[in-house]
Amino acid sequence: MTELYGPENANIHYAADDRLMTAIEEWQRWLKFERRSSAHTAAAYGRDLAAFLNFIQNYTEQTPSFAVLQKMEVTDFRAYLAARTQEGIGRTSLARSMSTLRSFFKFLERNALLSNPAIGVIHSPAAPKTLPKPLTREQALNVIQTAGELQEEFWLKKRDMAFVILLYGCGLRISEALSLDVKDRPKSDMMTIYGKGKKERAVPVLPLVRTAIEEYLKERPDGAPANSPLFIGVRGDRVNPGVMQRQMRKIRDMLGLPETATPHALRHSFATHLLSGGSDLRTIQELLGHSSLSTTQKYTGIDADRMMDVYTSAHPRAKK
Repeated sequence: MTELYGPENANIHYAADDRLMTAIEEWQRWLKFERRSSAHTAAAYGRDLAAFLNFIQNYTEQTPSFAVLQKMEVTDFRAYLAARTQEGIGRTSLARSMSTLRSFFKFLERNALLSNPAIGVIHSPAAPKTLPKPLTREQALNVIQTAGELQEEFWLKKRDMAFVILLYGCGLRISEALSLDVKDRPKSDMMTIYGKGKKERAVPVLPLVRTAIEEYLKERPDGAPANSPLFIGVRGDRVNPGVMQRQMRKIRDMLGLPETATPHALRHSFATHLLSGGSDLRTIQELLGHSSLSTTQKYTGIDADRMMDVYTSAHPRAKK
């Protein structure tokens, strides 16, 4: 059993021979310096890989090596997933584990260390379907941080982070954010958004949101002309919603979040966190551009107890 030392890998032990251990160390360096993963993400990936290698050692009764990993078949990977399921690991965590393994095996293949096509056959377990719900504050912050770690190019990292911060910081729909042009970007503490049916609304903008967008625009390779789309792809065209939805799926796989953690969930989170911070439903309704207060109530997941709190604190006849 070998230990990889480092602040992001404390107490993570890998079952691996010397050559494989060297590759793991290089993979971790790649995560940190090339992919710019946070210490939190690197540690999560490390724990996933360690669990896999420990299973392989017990399953094959051999110390994991390039040769052992090269010979693994589809049934072996499925046996690993089955074993983790029996341990009580949820489907969202299993999906993240498979994302880790794909990352590691792709790294080995890129560096001509081994190639095993069997892992490409394995599909990540489908996350359980649950009712839509907002992210916690901690989850939202982790999503923002992780959004800047997935892309290879620096300006794309800045783009994805600015996009996520805009959705969460202003409560925008994904279509509203992607329809903006550079000239529409927030330049003060308020910005105008045209929602469904071209309905206009004013939205407050935090300095953090403005800063994230300006940092992204400074890195854009095209110079960010005023009439160009605010969020562009590698070809310079307006970003397709599917691109950002795909990025969000990668983020939730990395963080082990449920399938309800979509770009739209950031809008839910914006509303819910405002409500828990003391904002009233009518104000949140205006910020979200909802025509019905009942829609806002569903967005915030407000329950009967919270409704009673709002009532007793606001209604003049509620106090005896």
